[in-house]
Amino acid sequence: MKYLDSPHIDKLPGRLLKPGDRFSFKCHPGLACFNRCCRNLNLFLYPYDVLRLKQNLGMTSDAFLDRHVDIILREGSFFPDVLLHMADNTEKTCPFLRDDGCTVYPDRPDTCRRFPVEQGLRFEARSKRAELLHLFRPPDFCLGQNEDDVWTSRTWSQDQEAEMYQKMTILWAELKRLFQSDPWGAEGAEGKRAKMTFMATYNTDRFREFVFGSSFLDRYKVKREVLKKLQKDEVQLMRFGFEWVKLFLFGIKSKKIRPRH
Repeated sequence: MKYLDSPHIDKLPGRLLKPGDRFSFKCHPGLACFNRCCRNLNLFLYPYDVLRLKQNLGMTSDAFLDRHVDIILREGSFFPDVLLHMADNTEKTCPFLRDDGCTVYPDRPDTCRRFPVEQGLRFEARSKRAELLHLFRPPDFCLGQNEDDVWTSRTWSQDQEAEMYQKMTILWAELKRLFQSDPWGAEGAEGKRAKMTFMATYNTDRFREFVFGSSFLDRYKVKREVLKKLQKDEVQLMRFGFEWVKLFLFGIKSKKIRPRH
């Protein structure tokens, strides 16, 4: 997910898709390039990607994060990036790739799901609203762009069942954008608060334990009907985590969470 400012939009690689703009694309095993795009990637995973993948694989959040991701804190950044760890083979393939395709296809990450379309968010400073943008950007070797199937960004999103991913990715992008400034102070980006924030956004299992097994509910007032949803629904738990981070770090009020003191 790219964060875009108006002066920089025209300089981005790829073709900006306006509403109704069309592009041609179809990926299938009959193409000579099939699966070539699933190698040696810097594939960023957003929180909802991790949630869907760990559910698909029947893994805990801890196990998935330990086995399948690289967590990188880049210089000048105040929140780490989470990347899918490529397989330890000569081609550095996606760990979920087999000769016949993707083994986690129904729960593939947002970036894979939208390929060859990339998403970006343009934030309006005055309205504080985010506008979703789409860029058609297949690699040069991609033969799928020469196929006859025609799409718009909307019909492609619908065909790839990406609507829920889009909603969750936008929520995450709006939160991640707040980390353009340093919220950690003297304790730094590896301190206790930073670890709690990562847990609340990327580790739903640990965050559920934190909400229901610590002093959290002594410190925050949460409606009973909300708590019932959090116990059963990991998506609602993740949304709740995003809201808590905004309150915890940035003082942004939430309708669902209120400090008791």
